[in-house]
Amino acid sequence: MLELLPLLISALILGLLGGGHCLGMCGGLMGALTLAIPPEKRQQRFFFLLAYNLGRILSYTLAGLLIGLAGWALTAGPLGTFMRVLAGLLLIAMGLYLAGWWSGLTRIEALGRNLWRVIQPLTKYFMPVTSAPKALVLGALWGWLPCGLVYSTLLWAASQGNALNSAALMLAFGLGTLPVLMATGLAAERVTALLRRQGIRMAGGILVMLFGLWTLPGPHQHWLMGH
Repeated sequence: MLELLPLLISALILGLLGGGHCLGMCGGLMGALTLAIPPEKRQQRFFFLLAYNLGRILSYTLAGLLIGLAGWALTAGPLGTFMRVLAGLLLIAMGLYLAGWWSGLTRIEALGRNLWRVIQPLTKYFMPVTSAPKALVLGALWGWLPCGLVYSTLLWAASQGNALNSAALMLAFGLGTLPVLMATGLAAERVTALLRRQGIRMAGGILVMLFGLWTLPGPHQHWLMGH
């Protein structure tokens, strides 16, 4: 459990500071969802937004569980060391992305475009949002939108070799994205502006990169654990 804790912290930071990317992917929908709420239900806006985001996070968690099963099959064999190296390198890459020093992770979004072409038409049946259950389902569907940051986090989660751990990491990642998207839907500009500050993003990115170095197998782990 103690070994999983820094990984959960990494996932939370990835979600929280990756919120700028989430704004680009989902921010428009959050605004549209808010505007689409009928006037007589405006007082329920917070609960609709919360339901939407919970649905999205549930999809991330389910994806983590499914891809974690595949990761378990790989790490159970001789590829275990390779998967651990991959996990460390992905964390370093995601740290570089959060710090704003490299955005190559967005290139892997093409991996899920075919799946999204199947799922996207279903979203129109749940708009406009007139109830929390409809918002929940809409969020669950939107959780499969191709996203380089989500896919990178999924690959990293899969490299843990444990389906439940992978699901827990994706849950932590999803919870990390919650404040930014909720704030966006509720027009809380101060929160989003704070998380977009370069200094905060750089600090978070460096911390994630350190976790990546800690994940890589090698004698340096003993030195890091000692400090």
